[in-house]
Amino acid sequence: MNEILNNHTLTIPGVCWLAAQVIKMIVNLLRNRRLDLRYMVSSGGWPSSHAAYVCGLATSLGYDKGLGSPEFAAGVVLASIVMYDAAGVRLAVSKQAVILNQILDDMGRGRPPDSQRLRELVGHTPTQVFAGAILGIAVAVYLTSRL
Repeated sequence: MNEILNNHTLTIPGVCWLAAQVIKMIVNLLRNRRLDLRYMVSSGGWPSSHAAYVCGLATSLGYDKGLGSPEFAAGVVLASIVMYDAAGVRLAVSKQAVILNQILDDMGRGRPPDSQRLRELVGHTPTQVFAGAILGIAVAVYLTSRL
């Protein structure tokens, strides 16, 4: 267990993710004037915790293994895929959920009682992904400079 906790390439991305989730919760608190702890584990929203996590990972690998290492290259490729997915495919899913929920609402009360609304906050806008990426890089740089 001590080895895992001392593996900074593993723990730093976790701190980046946690920072993004806390920021999401604070943004929601300021916006809606109520504390909603579900934002600590939710996807979607500003900033992207997915982007923060993978950029924190890539940055940690760059510091630990070097910018010319295969590990850093793999981290950058992984981060690119995750961020593209968050702002592309998952954003499209979010938009489709909004439309499908509207269709269900327009159908009125004829819905089966067990039908549920689709989650609309699944993906990220490019701005949310960019903010998460900057957050992940910044937190990782700060933490690795303190080691």
